[in-house]
Amino acid sequence: MKNNSIFTVLFLLLTIVGFSQNKSSNTVSLDVFYSKIQAEKKPQIIDARGPEEFALNHINGAVNFNLESKNYAEQVAKLDKSKPVFTYSIGAGRSVWLAEELLKNGFKEAYSLEGGIANWIGNGKPFYANSKSKLTLSEYNKIVADNKTVLVDIGSKYCGACTKVKPVLETIRTQYGENLKIVEIELETSPQVIADLKTVKVFPTLILYQNGKVVFKKDGFTDLKKDVDVALASK
Repeated sequence: MKNNSIFTVLFLLLTIVGFSQNKSSNTVSLDVFYSKIQAEKKPQIIDARGPEEFALNHINGAVNFNLESKNYAEQVAKLDKSKPVFTYSIGAGRSVWLAEELLKNGFKEAYSLEGGIANWIGNGKPFYANSKSKLTLSEYNKIVADNKTVLVDIGSKYCGACTKVKPVLETIRTQYGENLKIVEIELETSPQVIADLKTVKVFPTLILYQNGKVVFKKDGFTDLKKDVDVALASK
């Protein structure tokens, strides 16, 4: 009986913890986020980035505000608490905080997109852009084909981690010179090529090509210099 009681208590505790974690975990994968949006006739989509970012590109049908917006209360009042709300940002910062705040204030469902706008556009989902991409997919493929070794950096000027890649790229550029072609692609100037590649989940994404083939693809820039050195030393 004693063992059964202990088992019952443990089971209840695990159940409570599991329920609590599921309730507070509002960040979902692209597939889940997209399918839930598709299930709504008029999905409530919120771009939690800044106004400048939103003006350049955003998910079709999205409105723009976050917790720091002056008209935050007014924007929230326009939403239907009984229906799902879908939030996203450049990664998973402002959108997560916004989704959590909405849930605390009586909204039935609020979801934040894992990987943010990078994941959405980077996998070819429909979006708005206020200008054409400077770089096309055919031009991208030609660069890869015409150069023996190519390192591609895909990111955004509004992404904090992306700015930290730049000095690393300069070090790599100085070391390898003409033996390595470095291509820097930003969401703000070339969103369509990012969408056409259908390979980006987060910013920054680094891709190294050798003779037209992918040597490695990195989500984030940790150990980038080391990985480039190892890859090129073995060729």
